Amino acid sequence: MAIIKPFKGIRPPKELVEQVASRPYDVLNSEEAREEAKGNEKSLYHIIKPEIDFPAGTDEHDAKVYDKAAENFRMFQDKGWLVQDEKENYYVYAQTMNGKTQYGLVVGAYVPDYMNGIIKKHELTRRDKEEDRMKHVRVNNANIEPVFFAYPDNAELDAIVKKYTSQKPEYDFIAPGDGFGHSFWVIDRENDIEAITKAFAAMPALYIADGHHRSAAAALVGAEKAKQNPNHKGDEEYNYFMAVCFPANQLTIIDYNRVVKDLNGLTPEEFLAAVGKNFVIEEKGVEIYKPQSLHNFSLYLEGKWYSLTAKEGTYDDNDPIGVLDVTISSNLILDEILGIKDLRSDKRIDFVGGIRGLGELKKRVDSGEMKVALALYPVSMKQLMDIADTGNIMPPKTTWFEPKLRSGLIIHKLN
Repeated sequence: MAIIKPFKGIRPPKELVEQVASRPYDVLNSEEAREEAKGNEKSLYHIIKPEIDFPAGTDEHDAKVYDKAAENFRMFQDKGWLVQDEKENYYVYAQTMNGKTQYGLVVGAYVPDYMNGIIKKHELTRRDKEEDRMKHVRVNNANIEPVFFAYPDNAELDAIVKKYTSQKPEYDFIAPGDGFGHSFWVIDRENDIEAITKAFAAMPALYIADGHHRSAAAALVGAEKAKQNPNHKGDEEYNYFMAVCFPANQLTIIDYNRVVKDLNGLTPEEFLAAVGKNFVIEEKGVEIYKPQSLHNFSLYLEGKWYSLTAKEGTYDDNDPIGVLDVTISSNLILDEILGIKDLRSDKRIDFVGGIRGLGELKKRVDSGEMKVALALYPVSMKQLMDIADTGNIMPPKTTWFEPKLRSGLIIHKLN
């Protein structure tokens, strides 16, 4: 069963939310954050990217940068730019992209559920990135940014969410830059709060969709605090971390594509001949070709697009990892032909989120920066959940979720 609880959210007053809200810390670099926060002292970047308050080039992992995050977080509260709710609530956070809206419940997720696998992951994390976020959680004694979970579809929760979202939202704005809509409601009625807690308690699992490093960091700091507290009882606020949970049927995973710098010493003709061993190749010409189904790929090379369809016997539909197109392409093209063994560390390969479109792949190859591009059919939520349920881990750079959660709409304090 999944244990969750309501919490006293720390939030901007309605009239300040657009000034405070920001993109997540990990989707932009320090200079981009500096530029976006220019002239806006209320931007959350001063807390999640506090290096912008130091001279350009300052190491974002310097102790004084983390201390600055905590100083700014205190200052935002002192000035009334962030205010804590008086009672424990759940919240609804809705995002609208391309006319489609997804509705998430903002909850306190239970640290032991992460540790014992009720909160399931599908990606490996890197210790250095975990440690960075752990320092940020420790110094602020808060989860400043939420993580992104999926839960099995639930009609009772849908009905509660619908009841609140039919009312006027607390926040409702279009974010600059991406043009996505963000709306927010407070669930404050005790009977609804109890019903939500109970509905989650009947769920066998929750699934991390996006934010594996933030989830790990939040859970590890919670566990650390439990160990350090001689009077630990298990109901303390640090036993929970902030998550936005969406029903799986509302989420869309978009493609995550690859570009490679060279053909590993092969001519284009030799490369295509090698690919033809395991794939049926069709030349598609100069018009962008998008993969049409599972096991169909799009290849861009020397100004031309190709359709690649994996031949029978090159994959195993009964293996949750072997069936993935990212596995097929990694094994049979990137490793076997191009000699790329480790997607995490090889400098010859780069990854392009599908939000940028296949035109971005063409641009990077046409510029001469890259030699070949490979586009993949997106993974489904069912595949993601199957992999998590069987205790497997997806290869790196498999899933890309959009829209990203906006940071700064709500914060969870650990005391």
